[in-house]
Amino acid sequence: MRILVTGATGVVGTEIVHQLAAAGRTPTRVARRAADDTVVRWPIGAEPPPPQLAGHWDVIVHSAASTRWTLSREEAAAANVEPLRAVLALADRDTHLVHLSTAYVGGVRNPEDLRGAEFEGYRNGYEWSKARCEEVARADHPGPLTVVRPPLIVGRRGSGAIARFSGPYTMLQALVSGLAAVVVGDPGGYAEISPVDEVGAAVADAVLAEPPGSPHTEVIAAGRAALTLDTLLDVICGTLNEVRRAAGVEPIDRPRIVSGDSWNRFFLPLADEYLSPVQGQAVKLLAMFQSYTSMTSPFEPTCTVADPAAVMAAAVRHWAAAKPRLALATPQQWALIGAPA
Repeated sequence: MRILVTGATGVVGTEIVHQLAAAGRTPTRVARRAADDTVVRWPIGAEPPPPQLAGHWDVIVHSAASTRWTLSREEAAAANVEPLRAVLALADRDTHLVHLSTAYVGGVRNPEDLRGAEFEGYRNGYEWSKARCEEVARADHPGPLTVVRPPLIVGRRGSGAIARFSGPYTMLQALVSGLAAVVVGDPGGYAEISPVDEVGAAVADAVLAEPPGSPHTEVIAAGRAALTLDTLLDVICGTLNEVRRAAGVEPIDRPRIVSGDSWNRFFLPLADEYLSPVQGQAVKLLAMFQSYTSMTSPFEPTCTVADPAAVMAAAVRHWAAAKPRLALATPQQWALIGAPA
């Protein structure tokens, strides 16, 4: 079986390659940057495919993507939609395409949410581009198609290990640094996470199974067992404080949760002129988590994530062990610049 994995050195791609290797498969790995000659370098969409990628592929796993939430519409199209078109040019009607998307393309769309009007109701350019990619894959790929939709991804179940800290891990740093003076969201809103090994397993299972007769979608989520924002904060702060107590360091305070409406209408307009540049950037970044931790309905999973609290706790412990200076830092309280006494 000839298998191609794009984005093979990324968070999910690394896990996919690991799981396929455990099943006795050695895929061809492609990445934008190749550390050695075991990885094929291909800036997908920016350059023609290298010669070693010619010929028939039994399976193409497309996990390469820019996951930045700050992409403009044009940047998102160039970073994610056009590379998919380039990958599709390598496939034929007998190639099983396994495409990594995001669960949030299936969530509630709100044109008033963040930059929703620009992105047709999606929260940001990443989500919009992933929805567009699904449309392109279904319309333009003549062969079997499996779409895998994970939520926010954290470390492996049990160990918490992950190839790179990104996405939800920004929240951990904000909490221990003091930049997360408050958390904006709905305390009872659902916050979906998945361990990276279960995302990799869903992809590996799709690769090794018989190709579907019609386009198939796998949704990885906890569903009704998903953490609420309130519980997620309890788990994160509780686990961080276990680590801090063991090191003889004062615990951090759990931040207050402020509703998005109150934050946008009252708190931010009053404080904005007094925020430092760093605080201003932190506010914008944390605001992007708001819609991911305030879902009124959970996803309907086809691959169910069990006990997400244990998954999150393991992720926090692994992060703290890898970043001890950050995990044990003394939070710096906000001070509004030039604010009246």
